[in-house]
Amino acid sequence: MHAFEVLGDPVRRRIVELLADGERSSGDITTTVREEFGISQPAVSQHLRVLRDNGFAFVRPEGARRLYALDAGPLAEIDQWLGRYRRFWAQRLDALDTEVRRGRRDRRTP
Repeated sequence: MHAFEVLGDPVRRRIVELLADGERSSGDITTTVREEFGISQPAVSQHLRVLRDNGFAFVRPEGARRLYALDAGPLAEIDQWLGRYRRFWAQRLDALDTEVRRGRRDRRTP
């Protein structure tokens, strides 16, 4: 499965967002995702499996718990693909930064 296909699902994107903040237990992930998306525990487990099987996450057992962590490797594939298109927004972001800085300077000048 291609990285964009994996992240094409909003539930899996949300799980990646959760894991970007650090390692989380499967129970914690399930609780958050069930509250936000209203899906069952088995459905959350299936999304975790897709992420794991496609290299976006890895799991390690800790007693009875399963702790998931983000594997950023597949995100590099997306970053590389996006690299071709950065030129379309990089200049605009630089211009925005310039305008923001001018606004700050103008506010400080009495």
